[in-house]
Amino acid sequence: MGLIVAIDGPAGAGKSTVARAVARQLGFTEVNTGAIYRAVTLLAIEQAREEPDELQEIARTLVLQFEGALVLLDGKDVTRDLRSEAVNKKVSQVAAVPAVRTELLGLQRQLARAHPRGAVLEGRDVGTVVFPDAEVKIFLTASAQERARRRYTEMQFKTAGWVLPSITEVQASIERRDALDGSRVVAPLRPADDATVIDNTNTSLSDVVTEIVSLVRATISSYDAQRSDSRH
Repeated sequence: MGLIVAIDGPAGAGKSTVARAVARQLGFTEVNTGAIYRAVTLLAIEQAREEPDELQEIARTLVLQFEGALVLLDGKDVTRDLRSEAVNKKVSQVAAVPAVRTELLGLQRQLARAHPRGAVLEGRDVGTVVFPDAEVKIFLTASAQERARRRYTEMQFKTAGWVLPSITEVQASIERRDALDGSRVVAPLRPADDATVIDNTNTSLSDVVTEIVSLVRATISSYDAQRSDSRH
C-alpha cells in the first residue's frame, strides 16, 4: 500500500478542492469520504428510509465510484445531487449512526488501498478512525463566516436553477453541522493528536496545497533515507 494523506476538517473548509489538487500533484488517488456519506444520505432521502437498520442496509450495499471530480452512484452521476440542501440538512444525522460508519469503513479503506502509489482521503475522521496510522495528517479549518462565503459562492456556480438559501442560512447550516459533527458519540470531528492544523481563513487554497505537498514530499524523503540507511 502507498502513502496515506488524511485531510480532515469541518464543512466548507476547502477539503475537497485541496485534496484533489494535492492528489493531482503527487500522482495519488483521491477519496472523498464525505461524498460517501452523502451518497448514503441521498439514497435514504430518495427511498424514504431513515431507521438505523435501513440506513445500515443502504451503506452495506452502496455501489460508488469516483471518476475525477465526478461521483457515480450505481453508475449515475450524482455529483450535483450530493450538494443539495436536503442532503446538507440530513447528512450529519446519517453519519452519526454507528452501524453506517462501521459499514463504510471497509469501503473507504478499500478505495484508498487500491492505488499503489498513495491516496489522499478527506473527511472528518480519516486521521482519527479510518487511517489512524496515516503518514501525513492535516486538519484544515477556517472561520464559519469564511466557510459560509465559500460554500455560498460554490452553490451559485453549481446549483443553477435551484432556489438558493441566503448566505446567513448557509452559515447557520454550517454551524449546525459543526455542532452535530463535533458532539456525536462515534468518531466526533476533531484533529488527530499528531495532525498539522492549518487555518486557511486568510490563506489561499493554492498556498495550502503547496504546504501539504511539501509535507508529503518531506515524509517520502525521510522514509527513503531510512530505507537507504537500513541497507548499509
